[in-house]
Amino acid sequence: MAHIVVPEAEALLDQEIKVLDHGFVRLVDYMGGDARIVQTARVSYGEGTKTIREDTGLIDYLMRHQHTSPFEHVVLELHCKMPIFVARQWIRHRTARLNEISGRYSVMKDEFYVPAPEQIKTQSTTNKQGRGDTEVPPELRRKALDILQRDQSAAYAHYEEMLNDGIARELARINLPLSLYTQWYWQMDLHNLFHFIRLRADSHAQWEIRQYALAVARIAQAVAPQAYASFEKHTLNGKRFSSEEIQVLRGMLDGKPNPLDGRKLREFEEKLYGNEEG
Repeated sequence: MAHIVVPEAEALLDQEIKVLDHGFVRLVDYMGGDARIVQTARVSYGEGTKTIREDTGLIDYLMRHQHTSPFEHVVLELHCKMPIFVARQWIRHRTARLNEISGRYSVMKDEFYVPAPEQIKTQSTTNKQGRGDTEVPPELRRKALDILQRDQSAAYAHYEEMLNDGIARELARINLPLSLYTQWYWQMDLHNLFHFIRLRADSHAQWEIRQYALAVARIAQAVAPQAYASFEKHTLNGKRFSSEEIQVLRGMLDGKPNPLDGRKLREFEEKLYGNEEG
């Protein structure tokens, strides 16, 4: 197989996509693209795939029927800078290779994430993990931002004080807050990257990591535009229903009332009508 060059990806190489106030995602390197997906699929499936005339049709077939292994032959290497609390959500996607900056070896920079005022919101009444849409009074927003910034400044001042006193870096760092920025190099195949985007660009994910997922999606789209279009059609904008939900849909088509209630009803209606809460 020849080395595959994707012009859209080449244009993005080493270009920082800004995220939040100090963060970014940039494409460092990539291996393969849509052509690699097609090549590996045809090796695996043999002559049978020649009945599909276009590469786009083959890629769409693979995505639609969840034949995922050809997508694993496309690999992306990213350099990412994000707050630690975002990194701790990100790291749950374990099918990757990464190397993160170490506070044992390096002095951490005085860079902290401070939310924009419009991101200061109250706890959601329907989502135990996230923020709601209730408008927060300006004075409460200012109070929350002031607390965040005062605590960040104090923590970093104490960190510097311990370093100046000769305390080991690995000890001085331990009181630094989750809003501190970290960096890593992250390598992942396209199949698992799509899984990351599906979960982290979803409206239920925390707003901050969603911004990173959207940046990663832009890079994935540049590397493999046909595969991304199929992923968008069948996964991002598609819905999967349980057997119980399918029975409900059949009943509704026959004019029967929806028997679901509570959380099951909310989740079912989100699939049908979408979810407006961010």
